[in-house]
Amino acid sequence: MAVTTAGLSESHHPADQSDAVRETTVGGILREAAADSPDVTALIGGHPDPAERRRWTYAELLADSERCARALLGRFEPGERVAVWAPNIPEWEILEFGAALAGLVLVTVNPAYQPGELKYVLEQSGAAGILLLPEFRGNRMMHSLEGVRGELPALREAISFDEFDAFLDSADPDLALPDVQPGDAVQIQYTSGTTGFPKGALLHHRGLTNNARFTFGCFDLQKGDVYVNPFPLFHTAGCGLGLLGSVSHRLTHVPVLAFEPGLMLDLAEQERAAALGGVPTVLIALTEHPSFATRDLSSVRAVLSGGALVAPNLVQQIEDRLGVRFSIVFGQTESSPTITQGRPQDTFEDRSTTVGRPLPQTEVKIVDPLDGRTVACGEVGELCTRGYHVMLGYYEMPEATAAAIDGEGWLHTGDLASMDARGHCRIEGRLKDMIIRGGENIFPREIEQRLFTHPAVGDVAVVGIPDERWGEQVCAFVRAAPGASLDRGELDAYVREELAAYKAPRIWVFVEDFPMTPSGKIQKFVLRDRLVGGDLRPVDGPG
Repeated sequence: MAVTTAGLSESHHPADQSDAVRETTVGGILREAAADSPDVTALIGGHPDPAERRRWTYAELLADSERCARALLGRFEPGERVAVWAPNIPEWEILEFGAALAGLVLVTVNPAYQPGELKYVLEQSGAAGILLLPEFRGNRMMHSLEGVRGELPALREAISFDEFDAFLDSADPDLALPDVQPGDAVQIQYTSGTTGFPKGALLHHRGLTNNARFTFGCFDLQKGDVYVNPFPLFHTAGCGLGLLGSVSHRLTHVPVLAFEPGLMLDLAEQERAAALGGVPTVLIALTEHPSFATRDLSSVRAVLSGGALVAPNLVQQIEDRLGVRFSIVFGQTESSPTITQGRPQDTFEDRSTTVGRPLPQTEVKIVDPLDGRTVACGEVGELCTRGYHVMLGYYEMPEATAAAIDGEGWLHTGDLASMDARGHCRIEGRLKDMIIRGGENIFPREIEQRLFTHPAVGDVAVVGIPDERWGEQVCAFVRAAPGASLDRGELDAYVREELAAYKAPRIWVFVEDFPMTPSGKIQKFVLRDRLVGGDLRPVDGPG
């Protein structure tokens, strides 16, 4: 049954049941693809050198994944946790399917982690094994592992991806694979941990597979179309949406080894990409690359973005330059990950200023964070969601799970949002990022959206800075667009033209670049700490 949302009286969007949740598993959808599309190219390694780009058909990818599953079962029992620590190499993808077919839980590890961070993830997850690259971009990963392994009694096996072929050859071809169920745990993905230790979201097969299928189902993509994926595979946007969405729709998945704008443009042009993904900073870097205007990107028909503020002028720029329709998604790791999505057929205003409507089978409401009541349409509150896509919980963290998922099954996202009468949502920022200045609630995203439209602004982040008199002051960190110069007075006046005076930043900091997470999100807490600690200095002007 489809849900009609033209006249919502409050910010509650019931689950649209027009597209059913399928009882699928990660390994099962690969088996289906290999059965009906065995000769379609499934995977192309996103290596800088075209001669080094290895390729797998769906039949070949399944064969290697089943060998991987049997090799894993020669070492581990179904239900055990096995970690992966590597950038976007093809073996990562084979391991994801292999672990799923073996009934194991894959623990994804950020390749930038240092020894203490690695130890925490392996210890907290109780990982029995890890597959890793010895080194990547100066990070001596095997060396780090050796330094902490003595403190990890549960860790029995460490396997180098340099020896992956020998690992696959160790598989017993007669070993039976287990009967994996859609509700079984399949991955532990760790949250960013900007405050306190990271929490491991325990995700299940049904959630990841259906969420990826629903998300990619919004695009007009055909069997064999190429999707170039710069999202890190250790994130749900990479190994969930990108990989499983590609398999669900029989696309060719091209994971970018590690994001570099020239490499991504090479892959898009040379492999004739039909779809591209990337957080806004990735897309900004593409458009600012010196060769962007001369590239033949005529094959691109769809662009997927999310994970951070997507400014309307960036949507306009991408659509104008590529002749595509843009799709903004909103979600989080705990929701597998997409909750809402802008559809390509939406109006430009909806595509560029909202994060669209909830996906099929996804219930969403906006509540007052103080009393839990569902707010009226247009009011700002905390976005909550429930349905097939919600995680099983935080691994071995019952109190944190209870704080995130209430007794009625609602996942409290911690994101501030509003919903209109049609069910379209706008994200106003994180609940913890809301600035309270002199008793007024200020949402950084609103200020960032305004500044993004100024031609001299390349990127921006707005945060609250402690203030003895006002509680907090609004601070804008701004990076200039290429070839542009920034003027504090001009930017201040520009904000005040559209927004109330109390929302205008009182502190301005001009920066050359931003501290980023590996997935391309600006680390606002690092900016705040650097300013408070004196490492960054504000631009002179009236307070």
